[in-house]
Amino acid sequence: MPGTPRAPLWRHTPRDALLLAFSVAQFAVTILLAAGWDTAHAAGRPAAFVLLTAMTAYNIIVVSHLFTHAPWFTSHRLNALVSVLNSANIGQSVQAYHLTHVRNHHRFNNDAKGPDGTTRDTSSTYRDGVDGEHTPLLSYALGGALDSLADRARETLYTTRLWRVGERETALLPLVSRREPRRTRELRQVRADRAAHCLSLALFAAVSWQWTLFCYLPAFFTALTVVNVQNYYRHYGADPADRAADSVSHYGRLYNLLAFNDGYHQEHHLSPATHWSGLPAVRERHRALLESRPRIVSPVPAVLGFLHRRRPRLHHRGTSAGGTP
Repeated sequence: MPGTPRAPLWRHTPRDALLLAFSVAQFAVTILLAAGWDTAHAAGRPAAFVLLTAMTAYNIIVVSHLFTHAPWFTSHRLNALVSVLNSANIGQSVQAYHLTHVRNHHRFNNDAKGPDGTTRDTSSTYRDGVDGEHTPLLSYALGGALDSLADRARETLYTTRLWRVGERETALLPLVSRREPRRTRELRQVRADRAAHCLSLALFAAVSWQWTLFCYLPAFFTALTVVNVQNYYRHYGADPADRAADSVSHYGRLYNLLAFNDGYHQEHHLSPATHWSGLPAVRERHRALLESRPRIVSPVPAVLGFLHRRRPRLHHRGTSAGGTP
């Protein structure tokens, strides 16, 4: 009698193994950097800082971002393990990242301020802007990084309640599913992720407290700043009132090869649940819509968006029309 056929390992494509490999390699390299800090040469320490910053920023922008939208495995347990691993890699809960990014940002899509004087998207580039403008870049990038660093510091204090999501976490709790058992599973995952983050930080300090203090924490802050610059120029100048022009794409082949089609950001906004491998097809499917109205296509990746000097300011048209999406 034939047995029950096994479910496939990969939910979308075996090519996601490349993202998993990066995740495992990042954690291993991080441990090696900590262990080698005391004996590193003078030039080795700045190099370690740059490498750690680049790995963390890449993981947040590409690896964990893609995972939050399209988990790699058919198995919930394997996905939970990946979430724990990358929570250690990016210094924050991947499950919480999913809740705030997928269920807030992709619901309100970097909206402009409404009649209540604020934005519904808590990461919107307009949130602290004045007169319908974006928040100034330095304020958005550095201020956001400081806020994130403060949030992570508070989470280390949640050790006293074993990292459980507390009743006063009013920014996070409304984003958790209301349905059981999904709600319990999501809250449990946030807790496991936080534990992984805090315990990995303790491990790093045990290996080398000097590296943790003088390399890891500054690199983590710098990576958060880079991530905020990336998010800023993914939306800067775009029209928040136009569903087909509310973000910025970059179609450079090399960047999209190395970053798993991260440049297809407008397409990602149109279809957030689409796996990274399907984003070029989203562009083709919506080509008529995308070409029917003014939108921004950047000649450089978003992290270098400040080099796009002649970028249009479509948000002037959108805000003057008085609308939010």
